[in-house]
Amino acid sequence: MSDQELIKPFIERAQAAQAKFNAYSQEQVDEVVAAVSWAGYSNAEKLAQLAFDHSGLGVYEDKVTKVKRKTMGTMMDLKKAKSVGVIDVDEATGVTTIAKPMGVIAALLPSTNASATPVNNVMITLKGRNAVILAPHPKGEPACAEYVKLARQALADLGAPEDLVQYLSLKGKDKYEGKARASELMAQCDYALITAGPANVDLGYRSGTPTHGVGVGNAPVIIDDTADLDAAIPKIVASKTFDNATSCSSENALVILDGRYDETIAALIAHGGYLTNPAEKHALQNAMWPNGNISRAIVAKSAATIADEAGLNDVAAQAKFFIVEEDGIGADYPFSGEKLSVVLTVYRVQDFDSAVKTVNDILDFMGKGHSCGIHTTNQAHIDQLAMAAPVSTVLVNQPHCYNNGGGFDNGLDFTLSMGAGTWGKNDSCENLTYKHFLNFTYLARPIPEHVPTEKELWGDLINK
Repeated sequence: MSDQELIKPFIERAQAAQAKFNAYSQEQVDEVVAAVSWAGYSNAEKLAQLAFDHSGLGVYEDKVTKVKRKTMGTMMDLKKAKSVGVIDVDEATGVTTIAKPMGVIAALLPSTNASATPVNNVMITLKGRNAVILAPHPKGEPACAEYVKLARQALADLGAPEDLVQYLSLKGKDKYEGKARASELMAQCDYALITAGPANVDLGYRSGTPTHGVGVGNAPVIIDDTADLDAAIPKIVASKTFDNATSCSSENALVILDGRYDETIAALIAHGGYLTNPAEKHALQNAMWPNGNISRAIVAKSAATIADEAGLNDVAAQAKFFIVEEDGIGADYPFSGEKLSVVLTVYRVQDFDSAVKTVNDILDFMGKGHSCGIHTTNQAHIDQLAMAAPVSTVLVNQPHCYNNGGGFDNGLDFTLSMGAGTWGKNDSCENLTYKHFLNFTYLARPIPEHVPTEKELWGDLINK
């Protein structure tokens, strides 16, 4: 059976379900979203265990936290949001905005967040009266399959069409077979959401279907001369070690001003960090990039596992994370890139202008468009970084992996899919949420005519 023949019944079932869902009121849609979100939230332990057991990545307890936190935050964002029919009437312009579904959404899922991402993707797509077909990484399939079963039961209990949520296995004899199937799925759907690596994002763009992709993370974070280290260091360490750094938003590098460097390193060590010497750095690099690519034996593994792979000593094996000093950036300096591991690169810079340049150089190498951060009490420094950095998000005095995808103490939308703008070859700079899976009709009524004069439009230029 060809991929086209295999996928066609999935699409037909989704289209039939979505046609019924299209007639739902806002109240009914919100009830559906509440049901599928509760199916994930109330089974967080089961989903986290499946994700941990079959992917071998991260920390079980942190995966439970991630499912619950992301689901609760997303539900908070969606609960009162309008997504059905007339959502805005602007009397001044005479324009009424009407929200309509896109249709059938394909969602490609990563192995790193196999339990939380399916729940989030289902919530934000169903909020717009769409149907969704999840396509998990093979290592994440058991968690996804279990969640789909739970979500379908929740839909059935409401009398809603179960085929609003389906999943397609990408398991094949090799990765190329899986990618071909994913490509065909996206080609047959109305829209695609890809929360996976650059190769999969590129696959989506080449499918011919409109696609939301996400950017590569490699977040550099500045510690300036005014930073409150007592507040900053616990946040950084908690973020860096959460779920063994599966998050693309985890701090990958600290850029530290010279006057705070020594005390920052000391504080990192006091909070469980292990500072590698040059020989240990070399051994760690060889273990992490044995063939030029990041080793799967390192990604999202514990510090003890990494120490064993790199042949580091017993003291290193007992650390929470590793600190690697670096002064270079680029392909010849792999520690300057994304690591998805409990390894934190640190740079020492002379002044704030140098810090901003270092951040931008890191992002130019990897992570452009995604995010960066700063710990400071200097508003001028915040403004300078925000104006200069080619990123979608700049976090101020926050733990990066916790808050980049939305936080209870910031105003960003909760998500597991973050756009990186044209810097990252994406079509959005926003945290992807329900509004990104809506079509809009703009109903325009006549208003009193106003035709501007030449003087109104070009008077300043003409006078000059």
